[in-house]
Amino acid sequence: MKMSTLSKLAAQSIVKNKMRTMLTMLGIVIGIGAVIVMVAVGHGARSQIESQIRNLGTNMLVITPGSTAQGGVSQGAGTFNRLTVEDAEKLKRESTLLDAVSPVVITRTQIIGGDGNWRTSVNGVSTDYLTIRNWNVTEGTLFSDDDVAAKRRVVVLGATVAKNLFPGRDPTGSQVQLGRSPFMVVGVLAPKGQTASGNDEDDVVLVPYTTAQARLAGRSFLGQILASTASADQIPAAMSEIEGIMREAHGMARGMPDDFTVRDQTAIAAAATSTTSVMSGLLAAIASISLVVGGIGIMNIMLVSVTERTREIGIRLAIGARGSDVLTQFLVESVAMSVLGGIVGLAAGYGGAALLGHLTGWATATPLSAVLLAVGFSAAVGVFFGYYPARKAAAMDPIQALRYE
Repeated sequence: MKMSTLSKLAAQSIVKNKMRTMLTMLGIVIGIGAVIVMVAVGHGARSQIESQIRNLGTNMLVITPGSTAQGGVSQGAGTFNRLTVEDAEKLKRESTLLDAVSPVVITRTQIIGGDGNWRTSVNGVSTDYLTIRNWNVTEGTLFSDDDVAAKRRVVVLGATVAKNLFPGRDPTGSQVQLGRSPFMVVGVLAPKGQTASGNDEDDVVLVPYTTAQARLAGRSFLGQILASTASADQIPAAMSEIEGIMREAHGMARGMPDDFTVRDQTAIAAAATSTTSVMSGLLAAIASISLVVGGIGIMNIMLVSVTERTREIGIRLAIGARGSDVLTQFLVESVAMSVLGGIVGLAAGYGGAALLGHLTGWATATPLSAVLLAVGFSAAVGVFFGYYPARKAAAMDPIQALRYE
């Protein structure tokens, strides 16, 4: 029997029993829809985290203070600070792989000006900082190397600070007070949004690191040194180069542990995306249970259908239909219901993901691979769970089938 004829017979059987077909497909629809929603949420979360990691900087390397020990007990990272401006200058002067290097002096203080006051984080940096962080200025400009050398009291406001002190207007050229010192606003940073941990990256102001050391921080050691490479491929070699230069700068003998730490954003991104991948995979696996339940539902309904159509099967076998024709017909019916349910489930999943994103503000994204996998899996469910009923129908004795009441 031709496949076109078998498909036509299968379609007639499906249309003839609309309610039964809809109930049969319901499990597949729910299963595929649930999988699509879970994958969309997981993939969207991973994409958002990757975007936030990219916002941290372009191929950025972070050099932070090391640890110290008292009585054989380690006090943890950052407890032994020997980072200096001279270290940053030596890195910039001697490194062959670093494109940009910036000292970072971190402190917090009250900023007063415009329509009120705001407590924020103050980062003392060099002119390389925006290059490393892949950050732009939307109003005005960044301070210059001359400003850094002269320890001028100039400041670039983050978007959050500018919004709270100067709502609805450009603060460039205005005067603000940081601590007890007046500063001139020379620019406003482009908005970056929140980090993966929920911190507001725009709640910050930038000043020359020389000014921060002299007027705000009151200390000579740096909170960290930031650096960046031209490409991600250079990061491992650059990390080794930084370690060599820093050990030489600190006069460390062979075998002595580093008194600093060098980290890159690749490890952070890998850890974050790995976590979201595991979670999205777990959610998709849980949702896939619905597909198994739906497949069992298809098998049960097909078994009922075989029983109801015993005489019909007997007549077809008696007039010359082969067992393979009956097998194929029932398999086509099973696969058709599964695929149709998968398509409806895809639509429901897309709609559910969009609705969830709208209501919660979560980022959702459905990769094409998930769509193809969902449709393919629904067809596989139809074949797997439809084979036994189809095989049972094909193995019937025509005489016994014709005598069935």
